[in-house]
Amino acid sequence: MANRRARRRHRHQRRAATARPPPTTAQEQTGSRKRSAPSQGLADGEGPLLPKRERRPATRRSVVHYLKCREVGRWGPAGLPGFESELRGYTVQRLPELLTERQLNLGTVNKVFASQWLNSRQVVCGTKCNTLFVVDVQSDHITRIPLMRDKDAGLAQARRNCGIHAIELNPSKTLLATSGKNPNSLAIYRLPTLDPLCLGDRHGHKDWIFAIAWLSDTVAVSGSRDGTVALWRMDPDMFDGTIAWHSEVGLPIYAHIRPRDVQTIPRVSTNPSNRKVRALAFSGKNQELGAVSLDGYFHLWKVRSTLSRLLSIRLPYFRDNVCLTYCDEMSVYAVGSHSHVSFLDLRQGQQNIPPLCSREGGMGVRSLSFYHHLITVGTGQGSLLFYDIRAQKFLEGRAPTGLDSALEPAGRKLKLDCGRGWLNQDDFWFNYFGGMEELPSALYTHCYNWPEMKLFVGGGPLPAGLHGNYAGFWS
Repeated sequence: MANRRARRRHRHQRRAATARPPPTTAQEQTGSRKRSAPSQGLADGEGPLLPKRERRPATRRSVVHYLKCREVGRWGPAGLPGFESELRGYTVQRLPELLTERQLNLGTVNKVFASQWLNSRQVVCGTKCNTLFVVDVQSDHITRIPLMRDKDAGLAQARRNCGIHAIELNPSKTLLATSGKNPNSLAIYRLPTLDPLCLGDRHGHKDWIFAIAWLSDTVAVSGSRDGTVALWRMDPDMFDGTIAWHSEVGLPIYAHIRPRDVQTIPRVSTNPSNRKVRALAFSGKNQELGAVSLDGYFHLWKVRSTLSRLLSIRLPYFRDNVCLTYCDEMSVYAVGSHSHVSFLDLRQGQQNIPPLCSREGGMGVRSLSFYHHLITVGTGQGSLLFYDIRAQKFLEGRAPTGLDSALEPAGRKLKLDCGRGWLNQDDFWFNYFGGMEELPSALYTHCYNWPEMKLFVGGGPLPAGLHGNYAGFWS
């Protein structure tokens, strides 16, 4: 019996010795047999050993506590489960009323029509006077970007005063699309250097480019006043410097490309001159392109190697339809008109979301943008409005109910009024407006830098004959 017990004890010790990992250097020095933490980040168990991470309590944290812990890196990138999206929703609701304006000095350029953030400090802008420039929102420093010229010099002089109406960055922010010296041509610049890459001036549009949308990193669509949409594909060989380069005399050399497909807006109106494409918006989820024409129609195109039209819808408000945006989260198009914003959810029907009326003296909707469920409306009267599409109401301003109380909804529409900007007080201004100085600036463009919680707004006087500009940095 004693021999059997001894053999059983011997087998148990042998199995334990086989299963135990060999001692590390630290264990050999100290003689400790405590289990070490598994190695992380290096192959073959090399590198420092990390202590076992403590389990966090499942208690709910406040926003202040979360932000302080994130500053010191306590929680790491994961944060609390679901807290990032909750904090983002809170920020979307509260950010607009926390923004304050600082006007930027743009000199004497005329009416900022388009804008996009390049980085945390720089915004690229296009104006009615056909100027492309980058402004530093911290220092007000302006850098002008030379425009690309057509091969045919005669075309470059055609309708030279229409301006730059569209600026768009591709998804990876490596290319920028806008119009050239000739506003009918599509110009592509390389980022971040803004070197000229290629110009779409052959067999393309015969009138001004009003809108641009990127379908991928190398495919873009442009919409024109001539009633056409054109699909352009950039050759990857352009990106390695084999085509776009600088000659010995210092003049930029860039490729001249032609569209892969051109489609015409259908003749659904009695006035063909109003079939001008005014705005574009792309749905990456459905691979569909929405377009708004000035005859009061919304058109939907299926995007493949070419463009195939799916439908055309008469809009409920068809006066001055000049802006369009798309919400990926809710699969909804929003169209801005003279006094309304119309919503098109094509999965549920044409008009299942009630339109919002933004009428304030016939101001007009001049720019739109979506961020999650919040839509920002830039008006012709120099104000920004914010609409929650889920709650179907405008954001309300907040006011304190007492000296020591928290802010409560004040029951009034939240509206950010922009500064007047600069106005050229010429003979036209004096003769037609009697020297009136209280002329608001129409907000033709606005763009968010949400990671930095910043907003750029650009525009100028609404009457066509007036010359002036407005640019504001809101943070």
